[in-house]
Amino acid sequence: MEEVLSHLFKNTFAAKDAAIAYELYLEHKPDLIITDIKMPRENGIELIKRIRLHDSKTRVIIASAHTDLEYMLEATKLHLIKYIIKPMTEDKLMEALLDFIKSHTKNHIYTINHNTLYNYNQSTITTEQTIFNLTKKENEFLKMLITKNRIITYEEIENQIWDDEFIMTQNALRLFIKNIRKKLPAQSIKNIQGSGYKMILPKEVLE
Repeated sequence: MEEVLSHLFKNTFAAKDAAIAYELYLEHKPDLIITDIKMPRENGIELIKRIRLHDSKTRVIIASAHTDLEYMLEATKLHLIKYIIKPMTEDKLMEALLDFIKSHTKNHIYTINHNTLYNYNQSTITTEQTIFNLTKKENEFLKMLITKNRIITYEEIENQIWDDEFIMTQNALRLFIKNIRKKLPAQSIKNIQGSGYKMILPKEVLE
């Protein structure tokens, strides 16, 4: 695999265990990580969890002989490009690499804080403890808050988010905000009195 990848990428780095892999990651900040699950001392899922604490953007492919549901559920929380069941064939690898390329035009994973990720495509908020599913309105509202990085006015919420037949009353809006706040870290959404709502995000999300 290393030989194949060296012909496809400008730089390729190989590591025999997770500790060396993490050092290489810190030094080179690669665009893509391909890791096995079973490795000495620290497994691949633990490695990616450590990286995901401060990096939601590096793409990850996991290759493993494990088909156990527990492993797959753990891997799902890490926002992978692909989970490949061994044996690793050329077709499987090329399919995963195509997904990697496509992901650069559809990067919809955002860091809310050091242990909370928001995935627009999947309409989910993932924490270390659980995965919250978002309603259509919640998903569109959260995406607008993050990408625009400004106050989203009451008028915008009513015209662009409130796309059903019900009128957006004050009580309905308060309930909507209350429900989405339950799925987010405390103090993430700030009410700007008389204007609308703004999201408080870490600096790296805005870069």
